[in-house]
Amino acid sequence: MSRFNRYLIITIIFCVTNIYAVVVNAEEYKVGVVNAVMILEQSPQARKTTALIENEFSPRNKQIVEESSALQILEEKLTKDAAIMGEAERRNLERDIINKRRDLKRNEDEFREDLTFRRNEELAKIQTEIVNAIQIVARENNYDLVISDGVIYASTKMDMTSLVIDYLTKQASN
Repeated sequence: MSRFNRYLIITIIFCVTNIYAVVVNAEEYKVGVVNAVMILEQSPQARKTTALIENEFSPRNKQIVEESSALQILEEKLTKDAAIMGEAERRNLERDIINKRRDLKRNEDEFREDLTFRRNEELAKIQTEIVNAIQIVARENNYDLVISDGVIYASTKMDMTSLVIDYLTKQASN
């Protein structure tokens, strides 16, 4: 047997042995998978925050709906009565409609911006709480690795999402 063949065989044996050792060692680790979106949807903290934001912004939303209805009534009036209105009255109504549209658009934009900002602010708090809960649950249940986003498949044995939701539920009731 040539020297090259001996080195090749020794290298192959070494690689196979190392691969086997890695596979054996991998079986000793406990890996968990978490569906962060599900946790965010089902946690009591997220539900509470959603209700809080809805209560906070519902008066402004109601006001925008009322402004929109009032604008629609004016537009219908202009459409129906334009032919019988005087020139000055029609122009004043058109100007009023344009101003109300502008105000409504500005109010809608401000409402959306404020709502988005507030949601993001509260979402950041909840995400921090969820990450902390995942870490605590992982430590308590002796997980060596927890994977979240980007998982294409994970068996139910590895899914610890319900454990984290249970933990967050207990925290919310305290």
